[in-house]
Amino acid sequence: MDCMRPRLLALDIDGTITNSQHDVSSRTVAAIGKARAAGMEVVLATGRRYRDALAIAQRVGVTHPLVTTAGALIKEPQLHVTQYRAAFLPGVLEGVLQLIDAAGHEAVVYTDSFEEGFDFHCRGLECGGDGLRSYLARNRSLARVTPSLHQQPPRESFAAFCMGSQREMLTLETALREAFPAETSVHVIRSPKYRGYLCEIAPAGVTKWSGICQLAHSLGVASEEICAVGDDLNDLPMICAAGLGVAMGNADPRVQAAADRVTGSNDADGLATLIDQLLAEA
Repeated sequence: MDCMRPRLLALDIDGTITNSQHDVSSRTVAAIGKARAAGMEVVLATGRRYRDALAIAQRVGVTHPLVTTAGALIKEPQLHVTQYRAAFLPGVLEGVLQLIDAAGHEAVVYTDSFEEGFDFHCRGLECGGDGLRSYLARNRSLARVTPSLHQQPPRESFAAFCMGSQREMLTLETALREAFPAETSVHVIRSPKYRGYLCEIAPAGVTKWSGICQLAHSLGVASEEICAVGDDLNDLPMICAAGLGVAMGNADPRVQAAADRVTGSNDADGLATLIDQLLAEA
């Protein structure tokens, strides 16, 4: 990949496209535009909900389906058509939520309900610690309060998360991996907008990379022709598997260690710098 131009750029959003103020710089917008004009396919792969990813896609001019919720939901951004939605095996999500409840945590459960005007279910709007309460307060209009959530999650649920301290979420991650080793995909990342850490839970095999591969296949692009760029642990699968894996300068040290390259930080327009380099090297 170092001697050829990638055919597809797979880009994380928070900490990669956006800076520490959660904004997208004009230089980053221009660089993504140059990549598209040069013939590169640009795909966004994010842990964000579809609704949140949609605004960024519009800002940077990306029209391909959006890989959202860390690969668990892929939607086409013009007509909001769902191309892929992950599904837990029967009984798995119920077991996961019961374990979470027993550990003293609250879960937020995602459903594919964009066009119904909400994005997730929770047991109440005053649940959890400070971080989760802040999240629910900011997103209360997008919540569906379901008091029986931990006993009877919605049938169309495709992912979930908890929020707490790093220690709490790492402990929960270990418990979930031990209880459901072959049924779930679990990882802990620092919340990009709220206080604390997220423990994100999806069906087994679901990652940003699994979503990118679906889109790449439809475009006739091979894995070795993909450049993936990110900054956190949920970006590791795509950074490790792509032909060129790039970590941002602000990335977790473990992500930087796994990457083929490290570019500048998100506050120094590191993504724009990388795109300029890729266009110049080809």
